[in-house]
Amino acid sequence: MPVALITGCSSGIGRALADAFKAAGYEVWASARKPEDVAALSAAGFTAVQLDVNDAAGLEVLSTRINQERGGLDVLINNAGYGAMGPVLDGGVAAMQRQFETNVFAIVGVTRAMFPVLRRTKGLVVNIGSVSGVLVTPFAGAYCASKAAVHALSDALRMELAPFGIRVMEVQPGAIQSSFAKNAGHEAEQLINEQSPWFPLREGIRARAKASQDNPTPTGEFAAVLLKAVQQSKPPRLIRIGNGSRALPLLAALLPQGLLETTLMKRFGLRGQL
Repeated sequence: MPVALITGCSSGIGRALADAFKAAGYEVWASARKPEDVAALSAAGFTAVQLDVNDAAGLEVLSTRINQERGGLDVLINNAGYGAMGPVLDGGVAAMQRQFETNVFAIVGVTRAMFPVLRRTKGLVVNIGSVSGVLVTPFAGAYCASKAAVHALSDALRMELAPFGIRVMEVQPGAIQSSFAKNAGHEAEQLINEQSPWFPLREGIRARAKASQDNPTPTGEFAAVLLKAVQQSKPPRLIRIGNGSRALPLLAALLPQGLLETTLMKRFGLRGQL
Protein backbone atom coordinates (compact mmCIF):
# COMPACT_ATOMS: atom_id res chain seq x y z
CA MET A 1 0.00 0.00 0.00
CA PRO A 2 1.52 3.38 -1.01
CA VAL A 3 2.02 5.89 1.79
CA ALA A 4 1.13 9.58 1.52
CA LEU A 5 1.85 12.35 4.03
CA ILE A 6 -0.37 15.42 3.66
CA THR A 7 0.08 18.53 5.81
CA GLY A 8 -2.72 20.91 6.78
CA CYS A 9 -5.60 18.43 6.72
CA SER A 10 -7.98 20.05 9.20
CA SER A 11 -10.30 21.29 6.42
CA GLY A 12 -10.49 22.51 2.83
CA ILE A 13 -7.99 21.28 0.27
CA GLY A 14 -5.99 19.22 2.77
CA ARG A 15 -8.99 17.25 4.03
CA ALA A 16 -10.29 16.72 0.50
CA LEU A 17 -6.89 15.40 -0.60
CA ALA A 18 -6.75 13.07 2.41
CA ASP A 19 -10.19 11.68 1.54
CA ALA A 20 -9.33 11.24 -2.15
CA PHE A 21 -6.00 9.50 -1.53
CA LYS A 22 -7.49 7.22 1.12
CA ALA A 23 -10.30 6.21 -1.25
CA ALA A 24 -7.67 5.45 -3.91
CA GLY A 25 -5.91 2.96 -1.64
CA TYR A 26 -3.19 5.07 -0.07
CA GLU A 27 -2.30 4.89 3.59
CA VAL A 28 -2.74 8.55 4.43
CA TRP A 29 -0.78 10.19 7.20
CA ALA A 30 -2.79 13.37 7.74
CA SER A 31 -1.40 16.18 9.85
CA ALA A 32 -3.05 19.07 11.68
CA ARG A 33 -2.03 21.42 14.50
CA LYS A 34 -5.08 21.40 16.76
CA PRO A 35 -5.83 18.33 18.91
CA GLU A 36 -9.52 18.40 18.03
CA ASP A 37 -8.70 18.29 14.30
CA VAL A 38 -6.27 15.41 14.85
CA ALA A 39 -9.00 13.53 16.73
CA ALA A 40 -11.44 14.06 13.85
CA LEU A 41 -8.88 12.81 11.33
CA SER A 42 -8.19 9.74 13.44
CA ALA A 43 -11.90 8.99 13.71
CA ALA A 44 -12.13 9.21 9.90
CA GLY A 45 -9.59 6.41 9.53
CA PHE A 46 -6.41 8.33 8.77
CA THR A 47 -3.08 7.95 10.51
CA ALA A 48 -3.55 11.29 12.22
CA VAL A 49 -0.50 13.30 13.28
CA GLN A 50 -0.42 16.40 15.45
CA LEU A 51 2.20 18.54 13.75
CA ASP A 52 3.39 22.11 13.55
CA VAL A 53 5.14 22.24 10.16
CA ASN A 54 7.67 24.69 11.60
CA ASP A 55 8.66 22.36 14.44
CA ALA A 56 11.97 20.81 13.34
CA ALA A 57 12.11 18.36 16.26
CA GLY A 58 8.56 17.17 15.60
CA LEU A 59 9.35 16.66 11.93
CA GLU A 60 12.38 14.51 12.75
CA VAL A 61 10.29 12.37 15.08
CA LEU A 62 7.67 11.92 12.37
CA SER A 63 10.26 10.99 9.73
CA THR A 64 11.77 8.39 12.06
CA ARG A 65 8.32 6.97 12.78
CA ILE A 66 7.44 6.68 9.08
CA ASN A 67 10.76 4.98 8.44
CA GLN A 68 10.28 2.48 11.26
CA GLU A 69 6.64 1.71 10.56
CA ARG A 70 6.49 1.91 6.76
CA GLY A 71 10.06 1.99 5.50
CA GLY A 72 9.46 4.84 3.08
CA LEU A 73 7.19 7.59 1.82
CA ASP A 74 5.65 7.56 -1.66
CA VAL A 75 3.98 10.98 -1.73
CA LEU A 76 4.56 14.12 0.33
CA ILE A 77 2.02 16.90 -0.17
CA ASN A 78 3.12 20.23 1.31
CA ASN A 79 -0.31 21.78 1.66
CA ALA A 80 -0.24 23.67 4.99
CA GLY A 81 -0.50 27.42 4.48
CA TYR A 82 -2.61 30.55 4.86
CA GLY A 83 -3.13 33.92 3.21
CA ALA A 84 -1.89 37.14 4.84
CA MET A 85 -4.04 39.94 3.42
CA GLY A 86 -3.72 43.69 3.70
CA PRO A 87 -1.26 46.38 2.59
CA VAL A 88 2.35 45.19 2.69
CA LEU A 89 3.50 48.15 4.80
CA ASP A 90 0.67 47.78 7.30
CA GLY A 91 1.70 44.20 8.02
CA GLY A 92 5.37 45.07 7.83
CA VAL A 93 8.27 42.71 8.35
CA ALA A 94 6.56 40.74 11.13
CA ALA A 95 3.59 39.76 8.97
CA MET A 96 5.91 38.88 6.09
CA GLN A 97 8.00 36.66 8.37
CA ARG A 98 4.93 34.81 9.64
CA GLN A 99 3.68 34.31 6.09
CA PHE A 100 6.99 32.94 4.83
CA GLU A 101 7.47 30.71 7.88
CA THR A 102 4.34 28.74 7.08
CA ASN A 103 4.06 29.02 3.30
CA VAL A 104 7.74 28.81 2.34
CA PHE A 105 10.14 27.84 5.12
CA ALA A 106 7.91 24.93 6.16
CA ILE A 107 8.15 23.41 2.68
CA VAL A 108 11.92 23.32 3.06
CA GLY A 109 11.74 22.01 6.62
CA VAL A 110 9.18 19.28 5.93
CA THR A 111 10.85 18.12 2.71
CA ARG A 112 14.29 18.10 4.34
CA ALA A 113 13.01 16.01 7.23
CA MET A 114 11.24 13.56 4.89
CA PHE A 115 14.15 13.30 2.45
CA PRO A 116 15.43 9.95 3.85
CA VAL A 117 12.05 8.21 3.55
CA LEU A 118 11.33 9.78 0.16
CA ARG A 119 14.71 8.63 -1.11
CA ARG A 120 14.00 5.04 -0.10
CA THR A 121 10.94 4.83 -2.34
CA LYS A 122 11.93 7.41 -4.97
CA GLY A 123 8.88 9.36 -3.92
CA LEU A 124 7.04 12.43 -5.18
CA VAL A 125 6.94 15.86 -3.52
CA VAL A 126 3.86 17.94 -4.26
CA ASN A 127 4.02 21.63 -3.33
CA ILE A 128 0.75 23.55 -3.23
CA GLY A 129 1.45 26.99 -4.66
CA SER A 130 -1.07 29.41 -6.16
CA VAL A 131 -1.81 31.42 -9.27
CA SER A 132 -1.23 34.37 -6.93
CA GLY A 133 2.46 33.64 -7.31
CA VAL A 134 2.08 34.49 -11.01
CA LEU A 135 -0.58 37.21 -11.02
CA VAL A 136 0.29 39.61 -8.18
CA THR A 137 -2.57 41.66 -6.76
CA PRO A 138 -2.71 44.58 -4.34
CA PHE A 139 -3.54 43.88 -0.69
CA ALA A 140 -2.03 40.37 -0.94
CA GLY A 141 1.64 41.21 -1.41
CA ALA A 142 2.99 38.96 1.34
CA TYR A 143 0.88 36.04 0.18
CA CYS A 144 1.75 36.53 -3.50
CA ALA A 145 5.44 36.80 -2.64
CA SER A 146 5.30 33.59 -0.63
CA LYS A 147 3.69 31.68 -3.49
CA ALA A 148 6.19 33.11 -5.99
CA ALA A 149 8.85 31.71 -3.65
CA VAL A 150 7.12 28.32 -3.66
CA HIS A 151 7.37 28.34 -7.45
CA ALA A 152 11.11 29.10 -7.36
CA LEU A 153 11.77 26.53 -4.63
CA SER A 154 9.84 23.86 -6.52
CA ASP A 155 11.95 24.42 -9.62
CA ALA A 156 15.18 24.28 -7.60
CA LEU A 157 14.16 21.20 -5.63
CA ARG A 158 13.08 19.40 -8.81
CA MET A 159 16.59 19.68 -10.20
CA GLU A 160 18.40 19.00 -6.93
CA LEU A 161 16.32 15.93 -5.98
CA ALA A 162 16.36 14.35 -9.45
CA PRO A 163 19.66 12.46 -8.87
CA PHE A 164 17.97 10.66 -5.95
CA GLY A 165 14.95 9.65 -8.01
CA ILE A 166 12.66 12.03 -6.12
CA ARG A 167 10.27 13.98 -8.32
CA VAL A 168 8.69 17.38 -7.60
CA MET A 169 5.31 18.68 -8.75
CA GLU A 170 4.04 22.20 -8.20
CA VAL A 171 0.30 22.84 -8.06
CA GLN A 172 -1.09 26.30 -8.75
CA PRO A 173 -4.74 26.33 -7.67
CA GLY A 174 -7.16 29.00 -8.77
CA ALA A 175 -10.32 29.72 -6.77
CA ILE A 176 -11.02 26.64 -4.64
CA GLN A 177 -13.99 26.32 -2.27
CA SER A 178 -12.51 26.33 1.22
CA SER A 179 -12.14 28.30 4.42
CA PHE A 180 -9.26 30.26 2.86
CA ALA A 181 -11.34 33.41 2.34
CA LYS A 182 -12.72 33.29 5.90
CA ASN A 183 -9.23 32.95 7.34
CA ALA A 184 -7.82 35.57 4.97
CA GLY A 185 -10.61 37.93 5.92
CA HIS A 186 -9.78 37.45 9.59
CA GLU A 187 -6.13 38.23 8.86
CA ALA A 188 -7.12 41.38 6.99
CA GLU A 189 -9.41 42.62 9.75
CA GLN A 190 -6.48 42.51 12.18
CA LEU A 191 -4.76 45.19 10.09
CA ILE A 192 -7.71 47.38 9.16
CA ASN A 193 -7.81 50.28 11.59
CA GLU A 194 -8.23 54.03 11.47
CA GLN A 195 -4.51 54.64 11.93
CA SER A 196 -3.71 52.98 8.61
CA PRO A 197 -3.16 55.28 5.61
CA TRP A 198 -5.18 52.70 3.64
CA PHE A 199 -8.19 52.82 5.96
CA PRO A 200 -10.32 54.69 3.36
CA LEU A 201 -9.69 51.72 1.02
CA ARG A 202 -10.75 49.08 3.51
CA GLU A 203 -13.53 47.69 1.28
CA GLY A 204 -10.94 46.96 -1.39
CA ILE A 205 -8.88 45.05 1.18
CA ARG A 206 -11.95 43.05 2.16
CA ALA A 207 -12.75 42.38 -1.49
CA ARG A 208 -9.26 40.96 -2.05
CA ALA A 209 -9.59 38.73 0.99
CA LYS A 210 -12.82 37.29 -0.45
CA ALA A 211 -11.59 37.05 -4.06
CA SER A 212 -10.61 33.39 -3.81
CA GLN A 213 -14.26 32.47 -3.33
CA ASP A 214 -15.52 34.00 -6.59
CA ASN A 215 -17.15 30.98 -8.28
CA PRO A 216 -14.79 28.51 -6.60
CA THR A 217 -14.10 24.96 -7.72
CA PRO A 218 -15.24 22.35 -5.15
CA THR A 219 -12.41 20.83 -3.11
CA GLY A 220 -13.47 17.31 -4.09
CA GLU A 221 -13.06 18.14 -7.77
CA PHE A 222 -9.68 19.69 -7.09
CA ALA A 223 -8.54 16.62 -5.17
CA ALA A 224 -9.68 14.22 -7.89
CA VAL A 225 -7.71 16.07 -10.58
CA LEU A 226 -4.58 16.21 -8.43
CA LEU A 227 -4.83 12.53 -7.50
CA LYS A 228 -5.00 11.61 -11.19
CA ALA A 229 -1.90 13.70 -11.91
CA VAL A 230 0.02 12.13 -9.02
CA GLN A 231 -0.78 8.63 -10.27
CA GLN A 232 0.63 9.25 -13.74
CA SER A 233 3.83 7.37 -14.57
CA LYS A 234 5.45 10.75 -15.25
CA PRO A 235 3.67 13.31 -13.07
CA PRO A 236 3.64 16.82 -14.56
CA ARG A 237 6.09 19.40 -13.26
CA LEU A 238 3.32 21.99 -12.96
CA ILE A 239 -0.43 21.60 -12.87
CA ARG A 240 -3.08 24.31 -12.59
CA ILE A 241 -6.47 23.36 -11.14
CA GLY A 242 -9.59 25.36 -10.45
CA ASN A 243 -11.47 28.41 -11.66
CA GLY A 244 -9.09 31.06 -12.99
CA SER A 245 -6.02 28.85 -12.71
CA ARG A 246 -5.34 29.08 -16.44
CA ALA A 247 -6.95 32.39 -17.37
CA LEU A 248 -5.20 34.51 -14.72
CA PRO A 249 -1.63 33.44 -15.57
CA LEU A 250 -2.50 33.99 -19.24
CA LEU A 251 -3.60 37.55 -18.45
CA ALA A 252 -0.36 38.12 -16.56
CA ALA A 253 1.63 36.87 -19.55
CA LEU A 254 -0.26 38.71 -22.31
CA LEU A 255 -1.41 42.04 -20.90
CA PRO A 256 1.05 44.97 -20.80
CA GLN A 257 2.15 45.41 -17.19
CA GLY A 258 0.80 48.95 -16.98
CA LEU A 259 -2.65 47.90 -18.19
CA LEU A 260 -2.69 44.92 -15.84
CA GLU A 261 -1.81 47.07 -12.85
CA THR A 262 -4.42 49.68 -13.76
CA THR A 263 -7.07 46.95 -14.06
CA LEU A 264 -6.16 45.43 -10.70
CA MET A 265 -6.04 48.80 -8.98
CA LYS A 266 -9.52 49.59 -10.27
CA ARG A 267 -10.79 46.15 -9.20
CA PHE A 268 -9.66 46.69 -5.61
CA GLY A 269 -10.49 50.37 -5.22
CA LEU A 270 -7.05 51.94 -5.64
CA ARG A 271 -8.19 54.95 -7.61
CA GLY A 272 -7.49 58.61 -6.99
CA GLN A 273 -5.22 60.17 -4.39
CA LEU A 274 -5.42 59.78 -0.62
